[in-house]
Amino acid sequence: MKDAFGAPQSLLVLGGTSEIGLATARRLIARRTRTVWLAGRPSPALTAAADSLRALGAEVRTVPFDALDTESHEERLGKIFTEGDIDMVLLAFGVLGDQAHDESDPVAAVRVAQTNYTGAVSAGLVCAGALQAQGHGSLVVLSSVAGERARRADFIYGSSKAGLDAFAQGLGDALHGTGVHVMVVRPGFVRSKMTAGLAPAPLATTPEAVAGAIELGLRRRSETVWVPGALRMVMAAVRHAPRPLFRRLPM
Repeated sequence: MKDAFGAPQSLLVLGGTSEIGLATARRLIARRTRTVWLAGRPSPALTAAADSLRALGAEVRTVPFDALDTESHEERLGKIFTEGDIDMVLLAFGVLGDQAHDESDPVAAVRVAQTNYTGAVSAGLVCAGALQAQGHGSLVVLSSVAGERARRADFIYGSSKAGLDAFAQGLGDALHGTGVHVMVVRPGFVRSKMTAGLAPAPLATTPEAVAGAIELGLRRRSETVWVPGALRMVMAAVRHAPRPLFRRLPM
């Protein structure tokens, strides 16, 4: 169960090597979290991530998880919940893709969509059902400001995040009153390995800053969190900009 400040005792990170996921785990371990599950493809990186969290005093377990292998989600993720209640699930997996390449490679474009949206729908529903069955918990979904309005520069990635965002909002409404809290997190450009080599956008942020916003959102029982917060107003303007003007914006 969570304490008075909303800190979970147990955490499941879907996307066990995610920099935002690990930054969030570190922050929560420093508060109260004692059990962490890292779900991801078996790899030296996943093992190292688990070891780094164990060094902070948490009990850490890893579980094989592949966003694209949706047929395995119910069995593999369901087993985690049979080990005991999970107070928080952080859906942190996703791929950026390569827009310039993927526009001419439909298979690659579909892989982005399947990872970011289809895989998230599958895993999200499995975890939501398990959280509802136990009667409590939070499902935190990492969306993106890219999903607010498709840009020429990254409309494949942006469209997948738009779908994820809409799904998570609807899921939150469906679970309202059940004891399960769904929180959608919309970061801007995050300086991370995934964005290495790309020019940072205005109001760029870090995995640690996103983790801090997630913790604060949990305390407030927020439904939507923008990182940084100033993006809420910026994206409100972008969302309603006339399309001819939007095409000209230096984004």
